[in-house]
Amino acid sequence: MPSFPYCRRFPLLSALFLVSCFSFAQAQEKKKAKPIIDVHVHAMKVNPNFASDMCPWFLSSMPGSIPGADAPSFINTDCAHPLKAAKSDEEFQQKLMETAERLNITFVASGDAEILHRWKKAAPDRVIPSIGVASGMSVQAFEDSLSNGFYQVMGEIAPQYQGMSPADMSLDEYFGVAEKLGIPVGIHMGTGGNGMANLTSPKYRASMGNPFLLEDVLARHPKLKIWVMHAGYPMIDEMIALMGANAYVYVDLAGFIWSYPLEEIHMYLRRLVQAGFGKRILYGTDLMMWPELLETSIGVIENANYLSEDQKRDIFFNNAIRFFNWDAKNFE
Repeated sequence: MPSFPYCRRFPLLSALFLVSCFSFAQAQEKKKAKPIIDVHVHAMKVNPNFASDMCPWFLSSMPGSIPGADAPSFINTDCAHPLKAAKSDEEFQQKLMETAERLNITFVASGDAEILHRWKKAAPDRVIPSIGVASGMSVQAFEDSLSNGFYQVMGEIAPQYQGMSPADMSLDEYFGVAEKLGIPVGIHMGTGGNGMANLTSPKYRASMGNPFLLEDVLARHPKLKIWVMHAGYPMIDEMIALMGANAYVYVDLAGFIWSYPLEEIHMYLRRLVQAGFGKRILYGTDLMMWPELLETSIGVIENANYLSEDQKRDIFFNNAIRFFNWDAKNFE
């Protein structure tokens, strides 16, 4: 129970007053947390064969490999409190929804349609479905999916893993649909290499994560709202320049906020804020199968002593409300 000094100061007060103190403490315990919007969650089926526990900030040491040798594991459990992986879809959903309710988190989720529908049914006020561009999906089918009311966001779009630029014309009509419908778009850029991308994703190209590649997309679609997932890490100068030239570009902190060294994370976040873009940073996790990542990632922001309380609230909530053009009252 929380400690209330005023109650402790008068131990001989009447029983009625003591009961009032206790009731107030209980009410404070149940007080709803300030709302948080996580703009980057993956709705994916859990494969128990690959659902491993994990230490956060695991990319603090990337040893690399040599030709012909097995790729070293970049996920480890060599820390005091490894994050527990869910072992089934049901377990992940249960723990995710419990955590979201306790911490008052609403999340934008993309991925497996079946999982997304389950989550939306289980917690309609906590889940905002997002749709990517599936292989072979026609532009008309994509537009129909966005127009039926279930999907409200476009993403995660990740052409970098196919060695493609986001400005590739094969994607242009889809961006045109999002612009026409006023749908925000989340594009993967930057982090994803993990020190050995050529071994696990041979088509991945680091150069295709350069934020400057979005300039032609934005020029062709001047009303398109884009948020750059992973904040274009590690290309901070390019990211700042792009945001300086385009009013509708925001970033999220997902992925690198819990995988790279803490000092590196804070350096990147601090630069974005120092450059004047504290009101264009969105909170995101890149959550997959570790529900505790929510609290781990929140802690990174909460413990950033170079951020004011107002700046933290902007990152956790206010910036997303502005970017997505939502009503803050719906999250209270």
